[in-house]
Order: sequence, then C-alpha cells, then structure tokens
Amino acid sequence: MTTLPTPGEESSPTRLGGRFSTREFLPQWGPALPLLAFTFALLVLPALRLVHDTFALRGGGYGLDNIVKVIESPLDLRAIGGSLALGFVQATLATALGAPAAWLITRMRLGGKAFWLSLMNVASNFAGIGLAFGFVALIGATGMLTLLLGISFPSVGSFSGMNIVYLYFNIPMFVLLTLPALSVLKDDWQEAAEVCHATRWQFWRHVGLPVLAPFVTAGWLLIFTWTIGVYAVAYALAASPGSQKLITLQIGTTLESSVFGFERAAVLSVLLMVLAVGATALYRLSLRRAARWL
Repeated sequence: MTTLPTPGEESSPTRLGGRFSTREFLPQWGPALPLLAFTFALLVLPALRLVHDTFALRGGGYGLDNIVKVIESPLDLRAIGGSLALGFVQATLATALGAPAAWLITRMRLGGKAFWLSLMNVASNFAGIGLAFGFVALIGATGMLTLLLGISFPSVGSFSGMNIVYLYFNIPMFVLLTLPALSVLKDDWQEAAEVCHATRWQFWRHVGLPVLAPFVTAGWLLIFTWTIGVYAVAYALAASPGSQKLITLQIGTTLESSVFGFERAAVLSVLLMVLAVGATALYRLSLRRAARWL
C-alpha cells in the first residue's frame, strides 16, 4: 500500500533521498551561523589548542611529561586541592542556605517575591573586582566593620575569607537557578498527604525531598562549577596575606611570568575543562531525572 506524501513533504527536496537542500538549510540555520562561527573561534579552537599544548613536548612529539610536572609540583597540587575544596564548600553552603530561601520566596505574595528577586538579581551580578574591594573595605585588616566592632575577621584572601566573599553572590545565584524548579511541588500534594493523615515530616521525606533532590543537585553542580572557574574575585583577593592558592590563580600567574612555561597553564586549563564537562554531564543527568515531574 502506497502512502501519499503530505503537502509539506511533497515540496521538500530534503525528503527525497536525503539530499541536502540549501533552501531549507539557510532559513533554519542561517540566523545561528554567526553565533556558531563565534563559538567555534572563541571556544572550540582555543580548547583544541589547550589540549594540544597539554600533550605537546618542547623537544617534539607528544607525551604526558607536562601533566607529570604539574602532578609533581606541590604548588600546583595545593592550587588544585584549594579549588576543589572551595567549590565543594561553596556549593554545599549555597545549597544549605539557598534552598530554604528559594522555597520561602515561592510561598511569598507577588510584592514580596518581586522585591527579593530584584535583590537576588543585583547580588548575583555584583562580583569581580568591585565585590572584592567592598569586602576588603568592610572586613579587611582596616575595614569599617573591623574597626567598628574591634574584632579580627579572617583574611579575605584566606580559605575562610574567600568563602565569606563567594557566598555573597553564590547564594543569590543558587536561589535564581532553583526558584523555577521549586514551583513543581504542588500545594495539592501536601493537602492530599494531610488527608491521608501524613505528618509534615512524612510528606517531605517521602514526597517533597525526593521530588526536589534532582533540582537541588543540579544547582549544587552549577555552583561548584562556577566557583572553581571564578578568576576576577580571586585575583583581587590574592594580594591579601595568606591568600588561598587556586587553579585560576595559577593559570594567571603562569601566563604573566613562568619558568615552567605555558604548558602548565594548558594542563591546568584542560583540568578545568574536564571538571566542567563532568559537572555538566551530571547536571544533565539530574535534570533528566527531574523531568518526569515537569
């Protein structure tokens, strides 16, 4: 039995034998071509060059010598450990503080919700050199709050100090990332649980937390990835005494002046890319699990 083509298929050359059709390709992909070219030039090509420089040897050929040198460097290992620890702590604290805040905002009325969303937007976008200077002026050795209260805060460049500074924009960012997802938890579900004589704790244990867990996990992964890749704030805080060593700071130091050579920066950059790709893959897996509730 022969099926007749639909009117759209009848005039489409790409349906006939799978032949390429410029007439259909340009309207569909034409507007995106400048963006794709821009992405290829500024993301794909530099990434390929970094991978090449990671394995390329100065004497010619390819090998793992550059990676071995980074692994054998105590300073580089300290920077890698510092970035991973900072990312883990920041993601955990942002989740612990941001998830309840996001949930409370979803329960607010329109006026209160608009106010807090505006505040979160401003805080999440206020980062970089300006944020670092603000915290130095606030809780630095001669900061306003330090002199006013007469107490000593941790150095803003130390691990504890960086955690204080980073939370300023990571908590609002986590709230903004997870706020739309929290609306998936319907009030009807809680009312149904109450009808079945379930306690509030039983509802959250068996319904609320399992539903929200993939969304919260996805937010955790995004904050972790964002934290280990931040450079401007870390660079501004690195001048403080006892500053924490981070991967991004090591890359910047290597590019400014390095005895080891630019291979160290390439290796550390590829490590950041691997961490980002791994976190992104887990992020997509978490969202795939959460999609069944949407």
